[in-house]
Amino acid sequence: MIRRTKIVATLGPSSGNPKTLERMIRGGVDVVRINFSHGTREQHIELVEMTRSLARAAGFTVGVLADLQGPKIRIGKFEHGKIRLEVGDQFILDAACELGNQERVGLDYKELPGDLETGATLMLDDGRIVLGVSQVKGHQVFCVVEQGGILSNNKGINRKGGGLGAPALTGKDLEDIRTAAEFGADYLAVSFVRSGDDIRQARALLQEAGGKGMIMAKIERSEAILALDDILEASDAIMVARGDLAVEVGDAAVPALQKRMIRSARANNKIVVTATQMMESMITNPIPTRAEVSDVANAVLDGTDAVMLSAESAAGEYPVEAVEAMARVCLEAEKEYLVSIDRRMQSINPATIEEAIARATMYTAGGLQIRAIAALTQSGVTALLMSRRSSKVPIFALSPNEETRRRVTLFRGVYPVEFGEGLNDPEEILNLAEQELLDRGVVRSGDIMVMTIGEPVGKTGGTNTMKIIRVGEWKTRQGIDKN
Repeated sequence: MIRRTKIVATLGPSSGNPKTLERMIRGGVDVVRINFSHGTREQHIELVEMTRSLARAAGFTVGVLADLQGPKIRIGKFEHGKIRLEVGDQFILDAACELGNQERVGLDYKELPGDLETGATLMLDDGRIVLGVSQVKGHQVFCVVEQGGILSNNKGINRKGGGLGAPALTGKDLEDIRTAAEFGADYLAVSFVRSGDDIRQARALLQEAGGKGMIMAKIERSEAILALDDILEASDAIMVARGDLAVEVGDAAVPALQKRMIRSARANNKIVVTATQMMESMITNPIPTRAEVSDVANAVLDGTDAVMLSAESAAGEYPVEAVEAMARVCLEAEKEYLVSIDRRMQSINPATIEEAIARATMYTAGGLQIRAIAALTQSGVTALLMSRRSSKVPIFALSPNEETRRRVTLFRGVYPVEFGEGLNDPEEILNLAEQELLDRGVVRSGDIMVMTIGEPVGKTGGTNTMKIIRVGEWKTRQGIDKN
């Protein structure tokens, strides 16, 4: 059984060496995440080059997701590194403070006082510390501790219910976009998105820098939930970033929102990644907890395109084991085949010829005993549209375009195959595509498979033909099997 749900693994100190990274790739990594919150430009480029070199040598295609840091809505540093706050304590967030103490701490986000008013609730360190705003005066925010604990340097700040005005793209992000374009990122993830305009701006900046990657919106602000339709329209993909989102909307609201976002993304022909703490215990343990296994499995059953490892693979003690465990869980969950997300097929007319071909292909795959689908594609669009439909039939994206092959690594149930360079004759292409899947052991003589192709050959966005083929018949027609 071929795993359909893809695995994204964040690279870092634990996985940034060739030996470990190669084992992770062989263990099931489809896409690596480059986290711009850590490391230098040179380190990022080196990791991408290493990944692609190792994947090529091992016979795999691995995509690259470049993840922008976004605004640093954080406190500053303390004189002694940390303090303890007790319920009822008075505490000041002071934009002019350079080094914090028991009474106050500075702010990396100097504009915070302008975003607040009396009565607002602030969540620090992923909600571990809760502060109620009693007064805002100039550059100072006077607070009362509602939930105490240890507070250390540079912890993040969220406002309960959202409403902080920091822009999604910072000066650092602009530099990082240029770096992402330089190493040819297949996906660019934009942090703390508020609206579709943030995505449109990021796309324009990436294209201006020469990048061709797809744009992913990280949904981690409460404002993003309200603007989800606009964000989906502007983006190519979304990430359900459950950490900051849970702090802003409340942890109990996240599971239902996750299901809604996955459903909405698929309905709009967009890609969706589910992320944050999926196998958090594997940072220090070689096996996941039962709750983590259920979490990953439920995301798979909901129809997510990919599940993501963060600290587990970047800084954990068991990065390879985390990848392998996630792959096992995905495979088991995929045995429970769900089709409910395809109800719209009967009620919404296809918008393009490509979508009509994709829909016809998947309808055929659901009715006949189709063994495999071969999508001969320049851009990968038809393969994406097919992958929005629930099916156990594997979709092979056969393309001469390396960028396309790397891009489809994130599409659920789609597998990249290098194919077709220099070929122009449609009959020859179809025959060779059939042989390619035969050689891979995907199909056998006598199986039924479906092929999609665009005519004239080589035109991007031109898929207009679907063919149902019984494997091996073309050889008989050509006399290859005859004495």
